[in-house]
Amino acid sequence: MSATKPPQLFYKSLAIGAPAPLREQPVNVERMIHFVPPHLDKVRAKVPDMAKKVDVILANLEDAIPADAKDAARAGAVEIGKTVDFKASNTGFWSRVNCLNSPWFLEDVTTLLAEVGDKLDVLMIPKVEGPWDIHYVDQLLAQLEAKHGIKKPIGIHAILETAEGVKNVEQIALASPRMHGICLGPADLAASRKMKTTRVGGGHPFYRVIEDPVEGRERMNAQQDPWHYTIARMVDACASAGIKAMYGPFGDISDLDACEQQFRNAFLLGCDGAWSLHPNQIDIAKKVFSPDPDEVKFAARILEAMPDGTGVVMLDGKMQDDATWKQAKVIVDLAKLVAQKDPEYKEAYGF
Repeated sequence: MSATKPPQLFYKSLAIGAPAPLREQPVNVERMIHFVPPHLDKVRAKVPDMAKKVDVILANLEDAIPADAKDAARAGAVEIGKTVDFKASNTGFWSRVNCLNSPWFLEDVTTLLAEVGDKLDVLMIPKVEGPWDIHYVDQLLAQLEAKHGIKKPIGIHAILETAEGVKNVEQIALASPRMHGICLGPADLAASRKMKTTRVGGGHPFYRVIEDPVEGRERMNAQQDPWHYTIARMVDACASAGIKAMYGPFGDISDLDACEQQFRNAFLLGCDGAWSLHPNQIDIAKKVFSPDPDEVKFAARILEAMPDGTGVVMLDGKMQDDATWKQAKVIVDLAKLVAQKDPEYKEAYGF
């Protein structure tokens, strides 16, 4: 039996009085989703200034929040939503709620929508395993939006962190018009797969390839990325559904070089952004997920040389055709969004 809704029902409102589902997701730059533990007073006090530096502030209610601090975190998220002017800095306001089978999920969602539902852009849902999880959250959000008079549908961003979720990622991506995107949760996914690692993202020194033996020469070897397959599959699922794919956390906040490399791998594979768990990861995400100015300028030359995207031209000794025109358009379109968010990039891109 298919879990996919028939086309005539896909955009039907799920509750009387709820806002009509969006036909297209809002176009926003979301290079970094900056996680904030809202139960900590000193962290909440920094959010107004932090919101000016990041693309998304996320009030985290799930992992990393102790069980005895769940209520305080929920209250802190409400305080952030009520006191911070996110529109002034064109910054998104998200929250990662507790997982669906936890004792806190229902209160997280009902409280947030009742108190700051008109400020909330996206709910991040952990450990999504199939479209049935999205259908439940979809229906619940519609009911609460209707109850509280919320005018804009709240998006859903799923975290891919179980083997079952990876198996069903294509169905998850297509489960609801609320779907904003999917991000990778490597720590929980590693445990679900029974991977032998305690790392949160990144490579592993024992996951390597080694060249065939050559007499008289030491065999070369190189560390590999165990997340390559999963990220690529997630990107394909999201791209086919017209939603965003994002990398999740890089846990070693002291290894900035490895963090940058993991973010760059994800960017090159098609991801739109990543989590920042510490302020020192914000600038990395900003740099990595903003197209390189030289790449943007060359891409702009391709579009200028092929205004309608047809034919073949030579630029700097390289052949350009309709396929490279499409690649160039991806880069230039992203650069224009980044330039709207950050004036410094507008100058660098020459727009």
